[in-house]
Amino acid sequence: MKKINPDKLRISFLENYLKESLEVAKAQYSYSEKIMDITGITIEHLNNDATIFICGNGGSASDSQHFAAELVGRFENNRQPLPALALTTDSSVVTSIANDFGFEHIFSKQLEALAKNKDILIVLSTSGKSQNIINALETARKLGMLTISLVGKNIEEIKKDSDHIISIPSIRAGVIQQAHITVLQVIAGLIETCIE
Repeated sequence: MKKINPDKLRISFLENYLKESLEVAKAQYSYSEKIMDITGITIEHLNNDATIFICGNGGSASDSQHFAAELVGRFENNRQPLPALALTTDSSVVTSIANDFGFEHIFSKQLEALAKNKDILIVLSTSGKSQNIINALETARKLGMLTISLVGKNIEEIKKDSDHIISIPSIRAGVIQQAHITVLQVIAGLIETCIE
């Protein structure tokens, strides 16, 4: 293993990263109304027996699973479970689709098999350019699903098939991902407060 030299810690990296995180947190706060709107329409769909499907790559795959767990289990309060599924979790399905059809189809094929009209798709993408995310949005649109996209600065490739977009003003993947999970946790908390 390579020796790690603690004397080389870059204070400038720490300061720049945390300052950018703070600026992004301010931007998140400015999205409060949009987050409320997204939560309201999500609740309407859930009340009509919708399932929430979530997907992303890498760290965004983890965030997809995290959000699904908070809906199916709980965020802060014990309550009835909500129907949510991260499309990143079944390794046999994901790898067979990737092997037989290509990695760009790992989410869209699952939607074709599992989703129905008026279900919800939430995609997470730091770049906004991942082909499997774009394909998932296109498939969801064809199926008549509600589509919600959480991305970084780039929205060009995903905007035509997204009903709602929250764009985080950063190109740093880690900062975008921490913003995405915060937004998702706020949505989970808001939904939870509305369950009787």
